[in-house]
Order: sequence, then structure tokens, then C-alpha cells
Amino acid sequence: MSSYKGTYSNEQSLNFIIPIAVILFLGIIYIMTQRADSGFVNFILIGAAAVTMFYWVKVLKKMAKEQKPQYTQSREQEVKNWVYDLIKNEGEFVFVAEVPGPEDKIAVRLVDGMLYVRGTMGFSKEIPIEGANSMQIFDFKYRNGVLTLRIK
Repeated sequence: MSSYKGTYSNEQSLNFIIPIAVILFLGIIYIMTQRADSGFVNFILIGAAAVTMFYWVKVLKKMAKEQKPQYTQSREQEVKNWVYDLIKNEGEFVFVAEVPGPEDKIAVRLVDGMLYVRGTMGFSKEIPIEGANSMQIFDFKYRNGVLTLRIK
């Protein structure tokens, strides 16, 4: 049931930090060029500052892309590998899925057409069931790691 949609990634954070750093850097260069007497020195300073700025922006973006959390791949892989069957009969649904844990640790709820399944080892899934808004779980069976529900 946890959601990570509200968190910022490193790359999204850089989208805020880099423009601020660029503006500060350009301000410093502007102040330096105002104190210099020669126009040629100003041109060299601005060119060197621009090259340095582009280099560091590129390095920061590369660092942000390489520092992906390691749990993301395993969590996404777990979600993709979980398979369930939802069979629709006349006036009822049959839900079948593998859920880890002993029977007394399995929790199942049907609220407003959303089936919530929770097992052990942090296992938690939400399955939308269209047309089950006024239905209830009629039968619950758990045997050898397989959960079978009848929803009427």
C-alpha cells in the first residue's frame, strides 16, 4: 500500500539546483568582468566560465542518472512477476493468486471495488475489480500458498 509517487529523484532535484547554481555563477562572472579594465580579459573570463559551467552541469546530470536506488529494480521485478487470475462468472468473481504466509497472517478486504491483499514479508497488493462496488467476499480459502476468493 506504500506509494513513492510523492518523492523526488536525484535528477528531479538537479532540475531545481542547476539553474540556481548557473545564475549564481553568472553573477560572479559579471561582477568579475565589471572590475576588469580590458575587454579582452572579460571575453576570456566569460568563455572560461561558460565552458566550466557546461562541464559541471553535464557531470552532475551523469552522477544523478548513475545513482538509482538498488531496491527499485527488485521491487519492480517483484510487482511484474506477481500473477493472479480474476474469473468473472454470472453475478460473482473468483480471485486466485499466490500469497506468501500462513493463513492466519493473510488479510483481505474489498472496499469500493478495490481488493486489498496483504501477506507476510511485506507483501501487499491492490487490485481494482470493475463492477464489484456493492459486492462482498463470500468465500475465503488458503491452501499451499494459493489464495482463492469468491466475491458476490
